[in-house]
Amino acid sequence: MIDFHSHIVYGVDDGSQSLDSSIKILREAKEAGIDKIILTPHYMEDYYIVPKLEIKEKIDILREECKKEKIDIELYQGNEIYISNHIDEFLKKDLACSLNDSRYVLFETPLNIEPSNLIEVIYKIKEMGKVPVLAHPERYAFIQENPNKLLDLFEMGVLFQSNYGSVIGLYGKNAEKTIKLLLKNNYIHFLGSDVHRKGNVYPYINDAKNSIIKIIGQEKFDKISDKNILKVIKDEEIEKEQLHQIKISFFSKLF
Repeated sequence: MIDFHSHIVYGVDDGSQSLDSSIKILREAKEAGIDKIILTPHYMEDYYIVPKLEIKEKIDILREECKKEKIDIELYQGNEIYISNHIDEFLKKDLACSLNDSRYVLFETPLNIEPSNLIEVIYKIKEMGKVPVLAHPERYAFIQENPNKLLDLFEMGVLFQSNYGSVIGLYGKNAEKTIKLLLKNNYIHFLGSDVHRKGNVYPYINDAKNSIIKIIGQEKFDKISDKNILKVIKDEEIEKEQLHQIKISFFSKLF
């Protein structure tokens, strides 16, 4: 499996705070069956602003430590960029970066409020010839209330990444219910841990994996946990199924 979304780079955001902690997380990842990880520290204007080159230096150190510790895992550089009208400038100035310098840009929005500039930011990313990837849509209140809002975003060219932990309730019942709807309706293109610390997610990956396979089957799981992510790393185009409106019953809204 390949982890699409993680906070393992030490001392740059609210994830790992030390090199030792990062190595412990990477060892956990390997034990969970992960052999490649895209490292995606937050880039948030005026808050988490460690530039691309400094992140690269820390990743090089992590690679060397992995060799010493005999942790056979491949690391790739990226960012999870908090939504901003200046997102294009962050990328052009090498403050933040796309995933492995590919066309794919991972971004996030506030959890509790639908951002008024969402469409504008998507267009800014697309105008650069990039592909916007929305991180963990199942965690956003405005998507939980109406998952079909993702259909409009998809038709604009946005792809979606979900967190393993969501399907086993690590982010609450609303996120769990929403990710299951999204998986059943083929809305999810990538899976990631969104790991922040040791014991946070990786010990539960196999439980999450089994739950997801029950919903979508092994073939589709392999696609969103490995094959699609490898295409991102190689900067290749993702094959996308046509999405349709999600039918939400009155019962599912209540429960």
